[in-house]
Amino acid sequence: MASDRMKPFLRDGRGMLLAYDQGLEHGPSKDFDERNVDPSFILDIAVKGKFTGVVFQKGVAERFYNGKVPLIVKVNGKSSLPGGEPISRQVCSVSHAVALGARGIGYTIYLGSAHEADMFAEFGRIQEEAHEQGVAAIAWIYPRGAGVQNDVSKEMVAYAARAGLELGADAVKIKYTGDTSTFSWAVKAAAGVKVFMSGGPKAPTDDEFLQQVRGVVGAGAAGVAVGRNVWQNQDPLRMAQSLRSVIFA
Repeated sequence: MASDRMKPFLRDGRGMLLAYDQGLEHGPSKDFDERNVDPSFILDIAVKGKFTGVVFQKGVAERFYNGKVPLIVKVNGKSSLPGGEPISRQVCSVSHAVALGARGIGYTIYLGSAHEADMFAEFGRIQEEAHEQGVAAIAWIYPRGAGVQNDVSKEMVAYAARAGLELGADAVKIKYTGDTSTFSWAVKAAAGVKVFMSGGPKAPTDDEFLQQVRGVVGAGAAGVAVGRNVWQNQDPLRMAQSLRSVIFA
């Protein structure tokens, strides 16, 4: 059952995932500083901050994962260099992710890209392999491409959530619409698939980000998959505590 596959990443039905796959997507200069460029720093936050899961690309997992927090291995990826219609292809097998200790795999789909069919087909195969091995298949679904005008509209975010359901994801990571009422439509569209808000870029203030998280939880989502708003924070563990107080209240 999908609910069983997501259990390692949930506490009372909710979850708080620490995402750290940005190094491949953005390069080290955009997001990282002298502290957070070190994966050990992030893993320490994941453990001490009581996150219910941590997200790594395979190379980071191979070198740094210590088994102290449930692991999600991101099995596809791309750089920011090529431009054009986005496509992200598989870079790690499900069997290798499981051998590294993963209880879930993550896969990005750019809904609306001219290459979405390739990602649909690849995720379909990966999802089946993940389920055969008893691990969760979590879809990062981001509307992006020439046909996408507003990737955080009520309609587009709900489309992303529904695509996750239709493609067999156990959980989806999607962007926030900006308010509880519109985001609740995305949660309904997911029809039981666990919904996590993508943390996105560093918010202007901690209070603004926490307000977003309150809206997400109020809409019925499972929680957040957050990276930069924690490990770019001057006090990551204090932010983690604040997130726990909202998500697990």
